[in-house]
Amino acid sequence: MQSKENKEDSGLSPNFLLEQELINNGKYLIAGTDEVGRGSWAGPVTAATVILDPKEIPLGIDDSKKISKLKRQLLSEAIISCAKHYSIIHIGSEEIDKLNILQASMLAMHKSINALEINPDHVLIDGNRVPENCNFSTTAVVKGDSLSLSIAAASIIAKVARDQLMTDLARHYPQYGWETNVGYGTKAHMDGIVKYGITQHHRVSFKPVHKML
Repeated sequence: MQSKENKEDSGLSPNFLLEQELINNGKYLIAGTDEVGRGSWAGPVTAATVILDPKEIPLGIDDSKKISKLKRQLLSEAIISCAKHYSIIHIGSEEIDKLNILQASMLAMHKSINALEINPDHVLIDGNRVPENCNFSTTAVVKGDSLSLSIAAASIIAKVARDQLMTDLARHYPQYGWETNVGYGTKAHMDGIVKYGITQHHRVSFKPVHKML
């Protein structure tokens, strides 16, 4: 496992340079992996892995946190349509409480890599560590969603998938504002917990939630 760190991340836009370097070294199927939802009070942590087609990369891919909801949705559709393959994995609140959020995030990324129907030659993973017992050649890329188009693409489809899941859950649990806060710790979410208590989708191991029990 290698690690690449970026010391000047302001104003960066992802590109295909890391992938192209690997391709030039004979590794042709490059996957990018990222997770979303780590800091949420409710709902899953979600990881996605994407193998982009170098000849058909949608324009406008960026870190999912930097682009609008509508643009994320449009890009997610384009990425899924154009990618050689992709996978999305959700790890729910019960597993998060059992493992802790770091280990649950690593598990989500590990499962999303293994869920690919074609084996990548190399995997670029957002962050400063990679999942244990990964069966593929990997590189951890700090601020990877601002550096690598493959990682940024993974961040987009993971974010869109998780947001949709939380919107769907909000129809069953309308008291918490999940359709807008997607499980994060807003005032509306806090007020909902105080008034109505928690659900099976809340992460009771998280201090802000636990102290309201």
